[in-house]
Amino acid sequence: MKSRLLLACATILLAQGVMMAQVSGDVLGMHDLSPGSGSPVLAPGNLGCTFCHAPHSGIGGITPLWNQTLSKQTYMPYASSTSPQQGNTQPPLGRSSSLCLSCHDGTVAVGQSAAYGRIPTTGNMNNIDVLGTNLSGSHPFSVVLPMKDSPDLVASLVSQGKTADPLQKVKLKSGNIECTSCHNPHVQGIDTVAQNFLVRDSSNGQMCLACHDPNRVVSGKVNPIAGWTGSIHATATNKVAGQAQVGSYGTVAQNACSSCHMSHNAQGPVRLLRAANPPAPTVDPTTQDCLTCHSGELNLSPSSPNIYAEFVKPGHPLPAGNNVHDAAETAVLSNNRHATCADCHNPHSANQVSSFTIPPAIRVSQAGVAGVSAADGVTVLTPAVNQYENCLRCHGTSAGKGTNPATFGYLPAYPNSAGDPLNVISQFGSTTLSSHPVMRDFSSSFSQPSIRKFMVNLDGITNGRPIGSRILCTDCHNSDDNREFGGPGPNGPHGSKWMHILERRYEFSQAPAPGQNITNPLQGLTPSNLGSIGGPFAMCAKCHDLTGSGILSASSFSGHASHIITDGFSCSVCHTAHGVAQTGSIPGVGLVNFDANVVSANGSGVPISYNSATNTCTLRCHGYDHNGDGTITPSALRGIGRTGVPVKSK
Repeated sequence: MKSRLLLACATILLAQGVMMAQVSGDVLGMHDLSPGSGSPVLAPGNLGCTFCHAPHSGIGGITPLWNQTLSKQTYMPYASSTSPQQGNTQPPLGRSSSLCLSCHDGTVAVGQSAAYGRIPTTGNMNNIDVLGTNLSGSHPFSVVLPMKDSPDLVASLVSQGKTADPLQKVKLKSGNIECTSCHNPHVQGIDTVAQNFLVRDSSNGQMCLACHDPNRVVSGKVNPIAGWTGSIHATATNKVAGQAQVGSYGTVAQNACSSCHMSHNAQGPVRLLRAANPPAPTVDPTTQDCLTCHSGELNLSPSSPNIYAEFVKPGHPLPAGNNVHDAAETAVLSNNRHATCADCHNPHSANQVSSFTIPPAIRVSQAGVAGVSAADGVTVLTPAVNQYENCLRCHGTSAGKGTNPATFGYLPAYPNSAGDPLNVISQFGSTTLSSHPVMRDFSSSFSQPSIRKFMVNLDGITNGRPIGSRILCTDCHNSDDNREFGGPGPNGPHGSKWMHILERRYEFSQAPAPGQNITNPLQGLTPSNLGSIGGPFAMCAKCHDLTGSGILSASSFSGHASHIITDGFSCSVCHTAHGVAQTGSIPGVGLVNFDANVVSANGSGVPISYNSATNTCTLRCHGYDHNGDGTITPSALRGIGRTGVPVKSK
């Protein structure tokens, strides 16, 4: 018995000596389980390499004298809709990655040696080092060969089996991606900061860029990481607190890819997305990935805008249930309606907005994002050139658009409609009769006495951006505290306290039935408070002067003052906020398109109509019949409407 024990000890010492000679200069770090090594798992004595190798008694043939008992588990590999052609296979037993998994899948005890039996240990591996058998949250390895090319891979990877690492430390193993392509198990501190057994310094995403090329152009194919090199996430010098747990380095730029992606144990497995820290368990994985840095926490210095705070307001619908975002989804979101950060922003190419450029060009914060052509509502534009093209992914021809008044507020019904009231192409496009200048330049043969030279800021007083020939969707649909117009919050339609994600208040008149009295007349209105902060038409007042020298003057329509100030009607009764489709009985000038929920045809049976030459309308509203000759007469449904003899509207 004593001789056997001496032989075992001699074998262990010999193994250590031989292996250390072969890998002279190695610093095993936590892979040395000797006391004082810093490893969370420790064994008595100084056994060094023995936990992995046995020079005379290891598992021979296919392994490098391997000593740790191999795991024979079946693994669930990484899978992604954006790389289905690549495919993954089970790591061949005893080859490369299989050796690492013999400890790191957590199913075989550390120290369960093939040559010497169970070597006693104390402690446990860190959770982040235990990968389990579900490897769907780990970077793909042991892929099906031959490897398939992709626009985001360096050209030499498939064609030559060679990475773009200038140091040639990141390498394919037998033409494949394996654990040792990125990790050197014998040296923990090659990257002196990360200390993760990396084969080289990985700051600024250098290891990722050894295989992934954001600058490669392949004809007819989209590079999903195009624009990365100059993007804000690749260049930001914001300091990152350790509590954020988004990488080992000190700044956003140094952490680079690892700010959003995890090589192992990603909680958003498809595309290896990080979970939010602090947690945001009710939010989908794609949105969570952004919230560690964009939720107002003290994770960044200087801090970034608090997007998460906007989500508590009514806003764009985040995924719920099965309607999650997927990078391979179609640009026109018909059957998978949602609005994640990645639907409106491309994190690989987005930049910080330092100046607010004139419309309609898309802002740099949305650089590289997909869009849809306004010409047909179908043609995909990658990237979108104009901001509205990105909005058309959902607000154009997409099917399944629904309305939820409890979330977005009252929706008028306009007689002139192209069928789908939520398809804004028919309201803003080239065939519309009149529209706000979103998809086409402002053009009108009528005078526009109310239009300001500058949009006014949220305070309703100071001048903001000059008003030109176009406006953006986000000039109206925006966070109610956005910084472009003087607030402290983020720009964009993330959420607003006002209905329809409007930047400012805009009231809609409503009636119990068409033609009857409105149920919510605006009281106590004066020319000065219509567009004031929180005023009922503050949204309109951003671009239009609502005072006596503007809308309320007789220069455009003499009935504005009486309808608004006296009767308390909203602009929405007679005007559409978007544009007038080229159909119906209304000529469409001046955005006139009556709300059919509030007005009806009058007693003469003439359809709801408007004569722009005489500025008269034919309809029934607030209990009165408005006639084509300009007279107004009480109707049987008048109720408590205005009284008196017939009067002219002009």
